[in-house]
Amino acid sequence: MTAVITGAGRGIGLAVAERLRMRHDLLLVDLDPSVEQEAQRLAARAVVCDITDPAGRQAIVDAAGDVTVLVNNAGITRDARIVKMEEEAFLAVIRVNLAAAYELTTALRDRFADGASVVSLASRAYLGNFGQFNYSASKGGLVGMTRALALELAPRVRVNAVAPSLTASEMTKAMPDKVLAKMIASIPLGRMAEPMEIAETVAALASPAMAYVTGQVVVACGGRSLAP
Repeated sequence: MTAVITGAGRGIGLAVAERLRMRHDLLLVDLDPSVEQEAQRLAARAVVCDITDPAGRQAIVDAAGDVTVLVNNAGITRDARIVKMEEEAFLAVIRVNLAAAYELTTALRDRFADGASVVSLASRAYLGNFGQFNYSASKGGLVGMTRALALELAPRVRVNAVAPSLTASEMTKAMPDKVLAKMIASIPLGRMAEPMEIAETVAALASPAMAYVTGQVVVACGGRSLAP
């Protein structure tokens, strides 16, 4: 039985792969060819493709076999204030973060084993983030999709989401120090999440221990969603 993980070449996706290999065969999916090296390291298989492309999604379906876990992790950002948001940037983020996750989930529908689990990576930003109109919309859409698909795919397949806050990654490392410090100061736990901490949350939702949980969103934000 296979766990399919998109955006698995680095960051949270790679951490999820490292965590799930304890219980699953892995199929790692990424647009970056370096995912093949990570797959080799983890004794896994890899598909290098664009998940917004029907041919790419078909390659995943062909390689997957029976699927016990699907982790919709692939995502992009194209941040800008609404007054400066270009239509192309808005649509690109919606296309990758939301539409492709829906399309891949439905493409694998006949491959899901009984008791399979879908976990999508939303974001605390679905509650609203300044300068991330498109990103917040895409992640809010993932939350709605999670709830709707949980009804659609029950009782055979559970569908849940994890909504992380600021997580240590190449993207956060590229932020100006003052901006990053201000964001961390807004987190009650006083630090960013580590990718493996988010991976543990994903693994928990995907596991049989959560067999009676579906249609839920776990906001893994260090308490940031509680802050005024």
